[in-house]
Amino acid sequence: MLKKTITIGLSSGLEARPVAMLVQIASQFDSQIYVENNNARVNAKSIMGMMTLGMGAGEDITVSADGGDEQEALDNIEKYLKGEK
Repeated sequence: MLKKTITIGLSSGLEARPVAMLVQIASQFDSQIYVENNNARVNAKSIMGMMTLGMGAGEDITVSADGGDEQEALDNIEKYLKGEK
């Protein structure tokens, strides 16, 4: 299992459209992927769960991935959250 703290670099934070894109990216991987924010932990492949976190620009979140493609999953999610993708 890999875990990484990432600062959200998207100017709008994670509103509906960016959350949908993040869920789409996470769903491409076989690994179990979770996002933690303010003591809440949700499945990154669940749009409803992700919407409950209310994450804004500049906030730090922890992303964890567990599975055969965990490193690739974390790398892709980090690029997206930092606004590099």
